[in-house]
Formats: sequence, C-alpha cells, structure tokens
Amino acid sequence: MEQFVNGMTLNLPDGTFPLSTDSMVLADFVRLRTDARVLDLGSGGGTLGVLLCGKDSRCTVTGVELEEPAHLAALENIRNNNLEHRLHSICADLRTVNRLFPVGSFHCCVSNPPYFTGGPASHMPLARRDDCCSTDALFHSAAAALCYGGDFYLVHKPERLAQLCSCAVKEGLEPKRLRLVRHREGGSVSLVLLQCRKGAKPGLQLEELTLHHKDGTPTEDYRRIYHIQEEYL
Repeated sequence: MEQFVNGMTLNLPDGTFPLSTDSMVLADFVRLRTDARVLDLGSGGGTLGVLLCGKDSRCTVTGVELEEPAHLAALENIRNNNLEHRLHSICADLRTVNRLFPVGSFHCCVSNPPYFTGGPASHMPLARRDDCCSTDALFHSAAAALCYGGDFYLVHKPERLAQLCSCAVKEGLEPKRLRLVRHREGGSVSLVLLQCRKGAKPGLQLEELTLHHKDGTPTEDYRRIYHIQEEYL
C-alpha cells in the first residue's frame, strides 16, 4: 500500500497497473480550474483520481476502466480514502464515453494510456497495450467528453508525439503545453506530457522536467512531485 503525504493511500493488487513515475508526473502537470469535473480515461485502480483529489480538494473525478479487477481496486481505494462523494469509477469501455455522459460534461480529461501496440495475441497485460485504447479512440472520447475550452492531459512515450498531436488536432483539441521529461540530467527524453485544449487557437508552450541529477540524486522537481523535500534538507 502506498501512503501519500496528504494522508491518501493507494492499494493496487497484483494484475492492476502499478503506481509509476508516469502517473506522478502527469498529476503534477495537470492544472485544474475551480470545482473542476475531471474524467480519467482508462483509470485503472484509481491512481490518478486519488492523486488529483489529494492535490485539489474541490475537484471531482470520474474514472472509466475496462477491466473489472482494476475497477474493483478503484472502488476499494475510493472507500479507503473516504472519497465516495468526489471520486467515482465506472466499469466500461472508454470508446463508449459518448453514450455514458452528455457531450461536454467535463472541464478536464486525463489519461495514462497504454503505450504499446501488442494486439490481442500479445502476452502483455491489456493495461499495457492499445488494442482497446487506440490513440484515435482516446482523443475522440476526450473531445466528446470535454466542454468548450476544456483540457485533455496525457502522458506518453516521446516517439508517439507526432501521432498524438495529429490525433488531437483532428478532434479539435489544440496542443497548448508540452513537457519533456528526463529521468536523468543530460539523458534522453523518456516521457512527454501533453495538454490539449478544445477549441483553442494554435500556440504551444515547451517545458522540461528532469527527475535526477547526473549523480543519481533527486532534483528539486522530483522532491516536489513526490512530496519528500524534508528527507533531503
């Protein structure tokens, strides 16, 4: 069980997607408006929902998760953190979002999607492959769920960036912020964080984030994201 500085806990049983750097840096990247209604596409065991509820006490988060074991883990995490009135999990296919909610129901969408194209015959877990969560389907669902001016935040591999931006623009979601994440100073980019806004004009802001110095010690950004500054003072 993971314990966060704000008192939130996260229990992710075997078979569900573990707490990862991806989720931590994405939750930090997200900017929420006051009383934001958030939709988590492919929400797993509720990791992003718990992190965002801990980050902002005014938001509400609804997760859509295809796999029942992960959905059940999310329900447990909701109960354990007394978030029944702010965090919800629905066991459903994210490709059916337009049938689950009225168009434009959310201010914000978030997703830590599968990175790999494995196909149904792959030995990778479903949470790691995109045959049920293609990039096209992901952006189409986000565009349907968002209100005008709403934001879609996601984390992905850098080699998929061109595809992400192409899919976004096709769905009327304009890329507005791009954060390049390096695990080590001077190293290659290992993750990209992208914010796209529905109905916005072109204009992209570029940011960078490094998690560890060359000697392996954590950077200030790492300590902030993981809320462990005091351990290194």
